[in-house]
Amino acid sequence: MRNINTVKQEFLKKWIWGLRKYSSQKKNMSLLERKKAIKLSADLAMASTRNKTTRWSKALIANASKNSNNKVLTEHVLGSSPPVRKSSTNYSHSRRIRSCRKSLRRNRAVHIPKDRVVASFIARKLVQKRTRRLKSLLPGGEFMDDVSLVEETLDYVQSLRAQVEVMRCLVTASELMILNPS
Repeated sequence: MRNINTVKQEFLKKWIWGLRKYSSQKKNMSLLERKKAIKLSADLAMASTRNKTTRWSKALIANASKNSNNKVLTEHVLGSSPPVRKSSTNYSHSRRIRSCRKSLRRNRAVHIPKDRVVASFIARKLVQKRTRRLKSLLPGGEFMDDVSLVEETLDYVQSLRAQVEVMRCLVTASELMILNPS
């Protein structure tokens, strides 16, 4: 990921620009509409700071552009029309994993105690359950293999941290402006 301060500045600029664009489209917004506008603008700004280089950013942009009301905002924040989502399965990588698993199964002629088999079965099921949960949390995660999922999740968490820090700074600055109007 690039320098975190550069990412924060770019995110803030695009987020505020997106909020302005959205509020200019709709003058009287309800609280729910305002909440959606803030989230949508923040998501698009965060995804666009990654320059569409990650799968999660492409998925966020694709999800936002599905709704016709969001298309205009998506195009303005990104500066162009949104990309079309393609299947992101890496076939050669998954074939290699399958062939490795088959060779491991063939080489298991050693007797393994039953309690170790049960423990490994339970552990495998827990990992599968948590992987499915992580795939559901990460934008576009349902289309990723396990290795990509971990890499993309780490990148997404870093981006979310930067987003939270920018929002905290903005809240702090607005509170200071309210307390000390000059």
